[in-house]
Amino acid sequence: MKEKTAIRHTDLQHMSVGPFNVKQPFPSAGIEQVSPFLLLHHAGPDVYAPGAIKARLSPHPHRGFEPVTFLYSGKIHHKDSTGSEGFLESGDVQWMTAGSGIIHSEGPSVAFANEGGTMELIQLWVNLPRDHKMTTPKYQDIKKASIPVLQENGFEINIVAGEYKGIKGPASTFTPILALMMHFTEGGFITVDIPTGYNTVAYLLNGKITSNGIDLEQYNTAIYKPDGETVTLSAQTNGQLLFLSGQPINEPVISYGPFVMNYPGEIKQAILDFENGKMGVLES
Repeated sequence: MKEKTAIRHTDLQHMSVGPFNVKQPFPSAGIEQVSPFLLLHHAGPDVYAPGAIKARLSPHPHRGFEPVTFLYSGKIHHKDSTGSEGFLESGDVQWMTAGSGIIHSEGPSVAFANEGGTMELIQLWVNLPRDHKMTTPKYQDIKKASIPVLQENGFEINIVAGEYKGIKGPASTFTPILALMMHFTEGGFITVDIPTGYNTVAYLLNGKITSNGIDLEQYNTAIYKPDGETVTLSAQTNGQLLFLSGQPINEPVISYGPFVMNYPGEIKQAILDFENGKMGVLES
């Protein structure tokens, strides 16, 4: 089978989001989006002394997409206007469907704020197709223990969504998506089969790998063209990466802050609905 053409991106935007120091691989100057993936934020790793970090972020709304949090280390507390509440620890995943509109708050838990420690997470925005943008909001609290793990040739592969080597991840998605949290050791090598036409991304949290003819190191992003069926990963050191692939959503995309819809009028309606309390209420 043909390898997908890989392009390395090294551009990062840096910003502060609440208590977090955040790196944004995309969207950036070189990458707008990789449908169905809209945005990727990498927070940390940052070390906090006991009492040095404030728990939680201010409540804020979302509509039209799915914010997904992959927690690599630390402790996170989430609650939202549907009444859902969750506590994430290292290795857990929060897969939230904003759908028609939700107000949520998340951030370091009180326990983490008091204890201190290392916080590292990735938040990914996954687009929803037009037919599901106004779906009822829901929250998937995916614990590490429920995520299947496959050991393969020096790679530890945590299967969060989709199917890999016949093993299915626990996350429910609206379009076909493969999401894998990978840990690798020097000398490891795997080949990932991907359907033709799917968009694929690999983001390197740390370490060095070679993939489809390009070298990647810490904070590099590989974007693979939808022109082949395989991605090879050859580990040059120990490290971690987030591997994502999905069927593109070939629809218009327009975003304004926390709202992602298809047309400008829908953004205006989202703002009105939020201001009029139609996305619910969440006390800070």
